[in-house]
Amino acid sequence: MLVRILEMHGVKSDLAPRGNPGHDITINNTKVSLKTQADRNIKEDYLWISKFMELGKGDWGDNPIDLELLLNQFLTHLQNYDRILILRSLSKKPDWHYELVEIPIELLREAENGELEMKTDSIQYPKPGYCYVKGPDKELKYQLYFDGGSERKLQIKKLDKKFCRVHCEWKFTID
Repeated sequence: MLVRILEMHGVKSDLAPRGNPGHDITINNTKVSLKTQADRNIKEDYLWISKFMELGKGDWGDNPIDLELLLNQFLTHLQNYDRILILRSLSKKPDWHYELVEIPIELLREAENGELEMKTDSIQYPKPGYCYVKGPDKELKYQLYFDGGSERKLQIKKLDKKFCRVHCEWKFTID
C-alpha cells in the first residue's frame, strides 16, 4: 500500500525482498526500516521496539563476553538501514492519536560505547543481557535488551523520544 501511495506522488519506491534481514522498503534509494508500536501500556515519551532484529542461533550462553559479540552483530546490522521510522498508536477509541517518529541511526550506533550487563542470575538460557546507552550526564538514552528466550531477539527499550524526531502526528475522534 505504501509503495502505491508513494508512486501516486511520483516517488520511486520498492519493497525489500522477502526474508531481507534489514530494511523494509527503499524510497528514492534510501533504505528505510518500518516499525510499529501499539502496546497497551505505551508511554508517550519512551519508545519500545519489541523485535528490532533476530539474534540467530550463534554462540550465546552464560559468558558475559557473549554480549560483546551480540552487540557487534547489532552494530553490523545497522549498516542495513539509512533511516528507521516507527508508527506509534498512543491512544484508541474514541480519541485516536498516532505519531510517526524517526530514530536516528547515529543514536543507535552510540551503543558501541554502552555499558553491557548479563543477567547471570536469570534462569533463562542463554542468559539475557542489557546494553545501557547513556549521555555525558549519565542520563539513560535507551537500553538494548538481548532476549535469550525462544525467539532470541533484540529489543530496544526505554528509548527517550527527546532524542528522536517526531515527523507528524494525527489526532481524531470517531464516535
